[in-house]
Amino acid sequence: MIIRYFIIIAALFTFSPVFSQQRGLLTGVVQNINTGKALSGVTLTVDGLSISTMSDSSGRFRMSVPVGTYKVSASLVGYIAQLKYNIVVGSGNPQLVNFELQPQLNNLKEVNISFSKGKSAVATDMVTPISVQQLTAEEIKSSPGGNFDVSKVVQTLPGVGISNGVGERNDIIIRGGAPNENVYYLDGIEIPVLNHFQTQGSSGGAQGILNVSFIESLKLSSSAFDSRYDNPLASTFVIRQREGNSERLSGNARVSFTETALTLEGPLSKNTTFLASARKSYLSFLFKLIDLPIRPDFDDFQYKVTHKFNAKTKLTAIGLGAIDRFSFAATKKSTLENTYVLRSTPYINQWNYTAGFNLNHQIENGYLNFTLSRNVFDNNLDKFEDELKEESKRSLKVQSRETENKFRFDINKFLNGWKLSAGLMAQLVAYKADLFNKVSNEITNSEGAVIVPEKVVRFNNDMEFWKYGAFFQASKNLFNEKLLFSAGIRTDLNSFTVAGNDPLKTLSPRLSLAYHLSSKWDVSASVGTYFKIPTYTMLGYLDNNGAALNKNMDYIQSTHYVLGTQFLPRNDSRFTVETFYKQYSNYPVSVANGTSLANQGAEYASVGSEQVLSIGEGETYGVELFVQQKLVHNFFYVASYSYVVSKFSGLNQKLVSSSWDNRHLLSLTLGYKLKRNWDLGLKYRYAGGSPYTPFDLQASQQNYLTLGTGIADYSRLNTERLSSFSQLDFRMDKRLNFRKTALNFYIDIQNILKNENDNFPKYTFKRTEDNTGFLTTDGQPLQANGSNGIPFILNTRSGNLIPSFGCIFEF
Repeated sequence: MIIRYFIIIAALFTFSPVFSQQRGLLTGVVQNINTGKALSGVTLTVDGLSISTMSDSSGRFRMSVPVGTYKVSASLVGYIAQLKYNIVVGSGNPQLVNFELQPQLNNLKEVNISFSKGKSAVATDMVTPISVQQLTAEEIKSSPGGNFDVSKVVQTLPGVGISNGVGERNDIIIRGGAPNENVYYLDGIEIPVLNHFQTQGSSGGAQGILNVSFIESLKLSSSAFDSRYDNPLASTFVIRQREGNSERLSGNARVSFTETALTLEGPLSKNTTFLASARKSYLSFLFKLIDLPIRPDFDDFQYKVTHKFNAKTKLTAIGLGAIDRFSFAATKKSTLENTYVLRSTPYINQWNYTAGFNLNHQIENGYLNFTLSRNVFDNNLDKFEDELKEESKRSLKVQSRETENKFRFDINKFLNGWKLSAGLMAQLVAYKADLFNKVSNEITNSEGAVIVPEKVVRFNNDMEFWKYGAFFQASKNLFNEKLLFSAGIRTDLNSFTVAGNDPLKTLSPRLSLAYHLSSKWDVSASVGTYFKIPTYTMLGYLDNNGAALNKNMDYIQSTHYVLGTQFLPRNDSRFTVETFYKQYSNYPVSVANGTSLANQGAEYASVGSEQVLSIGEGETYGVELFVQQKLVHNFFYVASYSYVVSKFSGLNQKLVSSSWDNRHLLSLTLGYKLKRNWDLGLKYRYAGGSPYTPFDLQASQQNYLTLGTGIADYSRLNTERLSSFSQLDFRMDKRLNFRKTALNFYIDIQNILKNENDNFPKYTFKRTEDNTGFLTTDGQPLQANGSNGIPFILNTRSGNLIPSFGCIFEF
């Protein structure tokens, strides 16, 4: 089948020389990075071409260039010149390249348009000079195995681990922290839900929601967080979207084996542009063809509207939403594994949206931001014994809705070399939940006497409360711009928890230093304390008498210590080494099983609806190595290696390996650009084996019929490990340029070598040869307590080659 795809594409591409002389449009805006002020008179140059232009009074520029891949530079006297790599210009949509230039504070005796290698760490990001990685839209689009999914692409960055044993989910594990320790901001507006089929109480899922056609850049900070962001314990993701085409209506359509997506953009008026997209999946049809029992389907929508009132004031409206449906169907071939999936996985029906407005107003030497937003996540889960949709057979029901209405304000000034920011936020939170969860069956002895009563969690809650916070951040380049000093502080409060209104409990200072040793070497260090409010599933939990047992919870605390160095042998090369240590306290611990909730979050369900205590401790530590070669002579590569140890404690206060303790993480991405717009890419990932907890065989046997899964033996938490994970992905792109349109064909193949990786063991009972019922020890029907069932541990390995073939039409 794969060979057939190659033949089809090769046949289509024989026409490409006819269109080799087409031209495309390169456009963008140049601004002062500190104040946001548009810069006019900036010289924009395309490397390798005798083509240049200058930005106008609004900072905009526009160039017509032959289609191809270029380096583009921006230079202006009094500012540090900036060079951007791998700028792909086609004849379809205009290529947007925005520049933010850093003022050169020293007086220049002569004009020098060189690119200061050492400035990339010390001068470009004055707030977070350490533990930062950035991705451009082109890097996200072309990542092998990424399939246009931001959440999958970032898993190749240093310190980012895998979850679920075989990396099938989009959980983002940063430096050994849990998936819900990250925060995500889109154009300054927080987006709590980033994935389809999101795990409530966590952040992972199966497929990213964001449309990569909207993205201009992504910045991942895994420490030294800007104090304007509340709730990060492991990382902040700051995603910037581009503005819509201001000249004409344009867009693109993407069609692949799994989905269809349409993006439109253009002007609504002289000063207003829009971006809008819709995507429809047809995974259920494909899964039916390959005879899988699951039937997932999703739709998502996204928009951005930008209106400029004048040169100083801009209003941005953004929105994104998703509808997810996850059901099941009988398969043609009945297998033990298919039966396990049917019995163990809940039906999922979800929808969510985020909508917001950001008003940016420039003031003297700075700017103001006013942000209003609302996000809603509605989650419905159902699960029944033996897939019999009867109330008497129900084992799980979740009907919940999380709503946040947010206001944020910040002022940003640049005075005498100081970059100063301050602000506040207020949020009205609503959480509704109707929950039924049969935790275990009633267990009887041979005489019929009850040994363990049936355990059921049942409550209905409807609550509202306020969250609020304030921050201050200051940074400055000192000693002739050799030393960058950055410090911040914030506090967060709420009206729900017992100690929620004490600002000193969450006072979180942070300090970063970066020293410019030479033109090639930087050294950086940071220390900071960060807080996160417990999830709404925890705060909203009620016992069967309606009592809120978790109101006395504390904010989760994490303190980071980081030391790193950066070596820049050339403008296009970068080597970094960082060591880190993170110390956790007040982590929620389950009263029921005594384990830290830091281990949860990689299940397609809801986590946190139980009684917990804020007594857990934790630590993660390690070292990261990162090497990057930008596109030079048609070749680029990115390589990273991380050694990460992750441990958390439960009720017994003993630190044990967490579910994210993979130890070794290796990633290598290679890209090569051939002639006639052919692109090739390879990505290799390796991770040490994921820890897991063996089953409590007796409890599993007694409860399997109800739960459809085994019960873990938490006295042996994470004492076993899967074998190591490895996967090689391949991608090939071919672009055809026409007069004002372009067509891009691609093949993206995950696990091209068919490496088999361990799945987590599954507890089940042996079944008859035709898989229509259970075998029993006495030949009689299976007892409700499973006493005559024959336990069986299902150990499987996954090694499927997953091809994705599609095309993108730009117009």
